[in-house]
Amino acid sequence: MNQQPLIKVHSYESMGANDGPGLRLVVFLQGCNFRCLYCANPDTIALGGGTPTSPEEILRKALSQRPFFGKRGGITFSGGEPTLQAHALVPLFHLLKEHGIHVCVDSNGSFWNTDVEELLTLTDLVLLDVKQMNPTRHRLLTHHAGEQTLRTAAWLEEHHKPFRLRYVLVPGYSDADEDVRLLGRTLGSYEQIERVELLRYHTLGLHKYEEMGWEYPLKGVKENTPQEAEYMFRLLEEYFPGKVVMP
Repeated sequence: MNQQPLIKVHSYESMGANDGPGLRLVVFLQGCNFRCLYCANPDTIALGGGTPTSPEEILRKALSQRPFFGKRGGITFSGGEPTLQAHALVPLFHLLKEHGIHVCVDSNGSFWNTDVEELLTLTDLVLLDVKQMNPTRHRLLTHHAGEQTLRTAAWLEEHHKPFRLRYVLVPGYSDADEDVRLLGRTLGSYEQIERVELLRYHTLGLHKYEEMGWEYPLKGVKENTPQEAEYMFRLLEEYFPGKVVMP
């Protein structure tokens, strides 16, 4: 009998309120294929590290917190990039579904194989992080191509899998009118998009760079003003009427 692969867990957050519907157990996984300039969790990027954890252990933790998140909440896998560990996560997702636990995956959508396809088939809601629509600026912002993210969005739409878009307004990198309008023109007609989360750029993870001895790539970049964020909110509303929120 083959032993199931272990899942590399970075950390947990209980009672998370910003990673899917209701209150949620958030599991941050280790390893990411992007190098986003504004990453708030640089300590999750390295593929090595993390705590090897069995699916059964994560299931036990989810079941123990079920009285708090109830029927509306559930468990969310974030990172890092969860789909990099799709092969190890699939058995866990089967267990979670058997116990009726709502499952979210927060993903950049850039990695794809048969394990990822099975993983997303088992997922109740995908939080799809679209970093940039312009291919050149996407690579500048993330050090990675972005075309697969759009193919993942198309797959979710085709297979009637509900998802939410997440878009971060990074001043000088992803806050141009033309980029935001391209997002709307490309995905505005998708019926499976539940809502669009317009996220303001912040530096809350700056202390992690200092602790790791890394230089923060966007040092000196100012956070969005309320007026700038409100302008982009209204712009996105033109393409996603009634679906845009600013958490």
